[in-house]
Amino acid sequence: MTRDQKDNLFVLIKSLSKSEKRQFKLYVGRLGVNEDSKFLMLFNILDKLSVYDEAAILKKGIVKKQQLSNLKAHLYKQILISLRLNPSHQDIRIQIREQLDFATILYHKGLYKQSLKILDKAKNLAIVNEEKNAAYEIVDLEKIIESQYITRSLNNRADQLSIEAKELSRQNVLASKLSNLSLQLYGQFLKTGYVKNKAETTRITEYFNARLPKFDINELGFREKLWLYKARLWYSFLIHDFLACYKYSKKWVELFYENKDMILLNPVFFLRGNNYLLESLYYLRQYKKFKEALFRFEAITQEKWFPVDDNLEGLSFLFIYNNKFNLHFIEGSFNEGLPLIDEVLERLKKFKDRVDEHHVMVFYYKMASMYFGAGDNRKCIYYLEKIISNKSLQMREDLLCFSRILNLVAHYEAGLDYNLDVLIKSTYKFLIKMEDLYEVQKEFIKFLRGLGDIYPHEVKNEFIKLHKKLKEFENDPYQSRAFLYLDIISWLESKIENKPIGEIIRNKFHLMQQNTNE
Repeated sequence: MTRDQKDNLFVLIKSLSKSEKRQFKLYVGRLGVNEDSKFLMLFNILDKLSVYDEAAILKKGIVKKQQLSNLKAHLYKQILISLRLNPSHQDIRIQIREQLDFATILYHKGLYKQSLKILDKAKNLAIVNEEKNAAYEIVDLEKIIESQYITRSLNNRADQLSIEAKELSRQNVLASKLSNLSLQLYGQFLKTGYVKNKAETTRITEYFNARLPKFDINELGFREKLWLYKARLWYSFLIHDFLACYKYSKKWVELFYENKDMILLNPVFFLRGNNYLLESLYYLRQYKKFKEALFRFEAITQEKWFPVDDNLEGLSFLFIYNNKFNLHFIEGSFNEGLPLIDEVLERLKKFKDRVDEHHVMVFYYKMASMYFGAGDNRKCIYYLEKIISNKSLQMREDLLCFSRILNLVAHYEAGLDYNLDVLIKSTYKFLIKMEDLYEVQKEFIKFLRGLGDIYPHEVKNEFIKLHKKLKEFENDPYQSRAFLYLDIISWLESKIENKPIGEIIRNKFHLMQQNTNE
C-alpha cells in the first residue's frame, strides 16, 4: 500500500541534506560489521524511493513483513543519534544536556568531584542562556551529591544550593504560569476566534486578569519577559486591541535585538515575534513602519550568522512572503504583485514537506485576492476553487467563509452568470450554517438573498444601499476586521464609481500617505 510522504521514517529520510546522509553512512560504518546492516539497506532503499511504498521494500527481500516495523524503528533511532552528533545540530540545549549526562555517568562511577566540576560549568552555561529548567535539574543533582557528605563541603554549599534552587524554582514557576496563560489564550482564540461584542470582551479580560501572576518587571529575565509579552499579545489580539498588539510584539522583537545571542538559541520565537509585529502593523495600516519592519526582518534572516535549518527556512518563507502579499494589498499594487505568485508557487514545491496544507490554502486565498485586485477574475476563481473544493482539511471557518464570498463576487465580475443563482444559494447556505457571524457577513447574506430578484437597472442602487450600511461597521472594533479578508467596501465603490477595484484601493492608499505626511 502506498502512503505518499506520510510515513514518519520516510519523511525524516527525505528531510536529510546530502551532508547529513553522508554522515549517517559514516556513523553506521564506524564498525565494519555494520556495513551490511539491514537498517542501512533499508535506509538506502527508502532514500531512492520517490514515495513510500511498503510493497517495494518487501520485494527487496531484506526483511519480512512482521519484522519491518521493528527495523524501521531501529533505523529511525539510529538516524536521530547520527543527527545529534552532527555539529550543525549541537545547540546550547544539547550541550547542556550532554554535560548533565556526562556528570551523571561520573557520579555513578564514584568520581564525585569530577561530576560536580562539570555540573558547575553546565549550570553557569544554562543560567547565562536562560535555560533555567535545565539549571534547576543540575542544582538538583548537585544537592544529591552534596547531601551524601561525599565532598565534606556541605556546610558552605548547603545554603548556597538551597538559595539557588529556591530562586530558580521561583523563576520557573513564574515562567510556567505565563507560558500557560499564553497557551490558554491561544487555545481560546482557536476555539472562539476574536471577541464579537462587549460581553465577550469582559469575559476574556476577567479570564486574563485572574490568571496573570504578580511580578516585578525589573526582576524578570529574558525568558519571563518573552512569555509575558506573548500572553499580552494574544490577549490584545483576542479583544481587537491592535495598538496593544503592536506594542507587545515590538517589545517581543526588541527583546531579541537587545539579547542577540537569544536569536541563535530561540530563532523560531524570533521569527514568530516579527510575524506578529508585521501582522499588527498590517491591521493598523501603518504602511511606513510595516515596510521598514518587513525589510529589516528579511535582511536579518539572510545574514550569515543567522541560524539555518529546515524548520527555520520553512517558517521564514511563510512569514516573509505572507507579508510581501500584505504589502501589495496595502499599496493596492496588485499588478506589480503578480510576479510574487509564481515565486511563491515555486517555493511551495521546495517546501512541500515543511509547509502544512492550511498555510498553503492561506497562500491560495492571497493569490486569489491578488488576481481579483488586478482584474483577472478567472484566475482568482481558479485559486478559490482549490480552497472550496478541499474537503479533507479542517480550515479556519473565516477563511472558508470569505473564500466563498470572494468566489461569488469574482463570478459576478467575470460575467459568469450562467450558474450565479446556484452559486448564490450554495454560498448563502454555507454562511447561515456558520455560528457567530460578523454583522458585515449578515448584511452580505441579506444582499445575496435579494440579488436574484433585482432587475439589472436596479443593481447599482442596491450597491449604494449596501455600501451605506457596511460603512457603519468600518470603524467598529468588533466588525472592521472582516474587511481585512475582503475589502467589500472598496469593491462596492468600484461598482458605484465604475472604476477598477485596484484603482479605488490605490487612491485610498495615496490619500492616506498624504494625510500621514501633512
